Amino acid sequence: MAREARLDGVDDMKVDLRQASFFGPHNRAYMIRSAREEYPMSESLTDLEQQRAAVLRQIAELEDFRAGSITATGGRCGNPGCHCHRPEDPGHRPHPRLTYKVNGKTVTESFATPAEQHKAEREVETFRRYRQLERSFVEVNEKICRARSVEDALTPEEKKRPKPSRQRSRAK
Repeated sequence: MAREARLDGVDDMKVDLRQASFFGPHNRAYMIRSAREEYPMSESLTDLEQQRAAVLRQIAELEDFRAGSITATGGRCGNPGCHCHRPEDPGHRPHPRLTYKVNGKTVTESFATPAEQHKAEREVETFRRYRQLERSFVEVNEKICRARSVEDALTPEEKKRPKPSRQRSRAK
């Protein structure tokens, strides 16, 4: 008995799981879809362009930001005579640090004051907001690409080019 599955976002399409199984005898690793059928134009091109402009304005209004994360590290230090090495001692209090990557290497910064930590927290949070806006920007641009007709995307030079001749050459 064939099991059938419905795919989200694909209307009236049934997939036989015996044939679509990755490990089955007929590996169907890809599926061809029609972009016009899968993504109905619910928003006009003008609306989408306005959405894109709004996202760009929001990005431009962001304050300073930086990538990274703030974590707290604590525990025992390297000084064997310190109180943190005594039994039952919880160790040193957690020290917040900013961690980020530079050329594939992890860099860690300590904060000298609580004000520096709060500043870095705001910058990291603003970076997260930037990443959300970046995803929104790409999503809106993808919708614009699907909504824009091929004729609208042609440059003036491409529109002026003569179409290739359909006559076959007579080879002897």
